[in-house]
Amino acid sequence: MSDRYTALTVGTSRGVTTVTIDHPPVNLLDAALIADLDRLHEDIRDDPATRVVVFASADPDFFLSHGEMGLVTDPQALQDYAAGPGPGLFQRFRELPQPTIAKITGRVRGGGAEFLLSLDMRYAALDRAWLGQPEVGLGIFPGGTGTQLLPRLIGRSRALEVILGAGLYDARTAERYGWVDRALPAGELDDFVDDLARRIAEQPPAAVAAAKRAVHAAADLPLAEGLAFESELLLPLFLGSDARQRFSAVLDAGAQTRDGELDLEGLIDRTRTAATDLAPDPA
Repeated sequence: MSDRYTALTVGTSRGVTTVTIDHPPVNLLDAALIADLDRLHEDIRDDPATRVVVFASADPDFFLSHGEMGLVTDPQALQDYAAGPGPGLFQRFRELPQPTIAKITGRVRGGGAEFLLSLDMRYAALDRAWLGQPEVGLGIFPGGTGTQLLPRLIGRSRALEVILGAGLYDARTAERYGWVDRALPAGELDDFVDDLARRIAEQPPAAVAAAKRAVHAAADLPLAEGLAFESELLLPLFLGSDARQRFSAVLDAGAQTRDGELDLEGLIDRTRTAATDLAPDPA
């Protein structure tokens, strides 16, 4: 798969597709990287071997930089961007059925930070990761989903602080604001994210995709509509053979007994592979 890209390295193992941004000198979100991300979306959207997507960077100083500044200084560049895959690209990633996770080391700014907002989960290295939206300082504002998704994530006041102040935030502050899910010591980041990605990849894909859609609906729909949509998504899973097999396996292994319920999560983990095998890796 990596042969299709110039700014990304892509590989899949046991359901986890790892996308490493490798676009010197600073992982600029330019036309080449946008084209690669558009190609990536096309490749993974309906790929049964991709159950989870993890984004990382080959550069410890830059995770994903801002957009190409020539879009403002060169009117033709802006026209070319508007006619290409860039508009709507981040939203297309947000709508992927597979969960998406960012493993952040280095700086992520502007359009790069907006791309992060379209991913489902974000984990950052303490003392090694920084996030910022500097656009207002340049006379524009983060209009690639930033003004809409950031307030939903961290609240209106903090979003205004980030956007209008145009500063750079360390991982610890970003975690406190809810901008990233966790800030972890750099030496623990890989193991934590890799373990989480593997756990998600081992879950039934239909249940994962439906759960993701239901959670996203909570941000987009009034409560009554969201609850109705939740029920609509849940009923087919209750009636499916996958759930029946997994519930039966867990019950046979001791669920709903005192000993079984003391470690229900472990019981589910131990019976999961007996219920459904992972799809084999692509050749």
